[in-house]
Amino acid sequence: MTSGTAVRPEPHAPPQPSPRTTRRWTGLAIATAALIVTAALSIAVGSRTIGLGTVWHVLWHDDGSLSAVIVHELRLPRTVLGIAVGAALGLAGTLMQALTRNPLAEPGLLGVSLGASTGVVLAIAFLGVGSATGYVWFAFAGAALTSLAVFFLGGAGKAPTPERQVLAGISFTSVLGAIVWAVLVTRRETFDRYRHWDVGSLADRDTSTIVQVLPFIAAGVLLALTLGRQLNALGLGDESATSMGARPIRVRLLGMLAITLLCGAATAASGPIGFLGLAVPYAARLFTGSDHRWILAYSVVLGPVLLLASDVLGRVLVAPAELPVGVVTAFLGAPLFIAICRRRRLSAL
Repeated sequence: MTSGTAVRPEPHAPPQPSPRTTRRWTGLAIATAALIVTAALSIAVGSRTIGLGTVWHVLWHDDGSLSAVIVHELRLPRTVLGIAVGAALGLAGTLMQALTRNPLAEPGLLGVSLGASTGVVLAIAFLGVGSATGYVWFAFAGAALTSLAVFFLGGAGKAPTPERQVLAGISFTSVLGAIVWAVLVTRRETFDRYRHWDVGSLADRDTSTIVQVLPFIAAGVLLALTLGRQLNALGLGDESATSMGARPIRVRLLGMLAITLLCGAATAASGPIGFLGLAVPYAARLFTGSDHRWILAYSVVLGPVLLLASDVLGRVLVAPAELPVGVVTAFLGAPLFIAICRRRRLSAL
């Protein structure tokens, strides 16, 4: 080596992603592809099946044909609503399970869904509201008030804990259920209108309903996605979370706000749809493990996949009629609930 010649350091190879990270990104890409496929099927499949080539053409060229009318006025709004509601309920379930540390929790556990139902029943019975567009605000208000009540009563003068919030939610569910049925059994006209909304469906929802709920769902999605790291800390316990810089009460308050926005708006638009909030986080953890940053990201994609697939299945099973999506998710979700309960390592979730 010549004296005085500068020795250049060898360039360092860029860090390679870990196998787990690669698997997570791959799974997310596959889930996104599945979402595209189910969205296409949602637009194409129904009492009148439309070829995918025709669907693609009329999406960009509204030629006024029957296929174009079906796609633009019926199935495209239905699919957009399914994507929004699926993402909202999937995220709401993930947040619910993280905040309560209960892998069996879903939006109905804290009374949010029944709060929305109570708002709808009271609006129909005492204000004469009779359309899905009119239901939105009352359902959302009912969900919001129930969430706030459960959060503050779950503290009972102390810091809210998962156990107290669950107990408060169960208590509120009992009270609200009594109110709903007291109104329904005394007002037959209210029952006739309410039962069409209560079954949970993506059909017969116009564009104005979607426009009303989308801002709330978008705000809830953005808020939920910012909580991933703090939820990881909260999962270690309040003391450990505080030592890591997280503020447990603030995290729970923001989480409840996100759940209210997501579940309230979704339930207002489509009616109560059960088990989706239970199934989506469970499916996400199969790919991601316990990292809530990834579970939340997967939930945004897997929620719409499961909801749209259930909606398409409901159209196919009894064609040319169709089953409401809430009925299909109940049939699919009940066996899953039993299977989760039977898992020996349930606490490891």
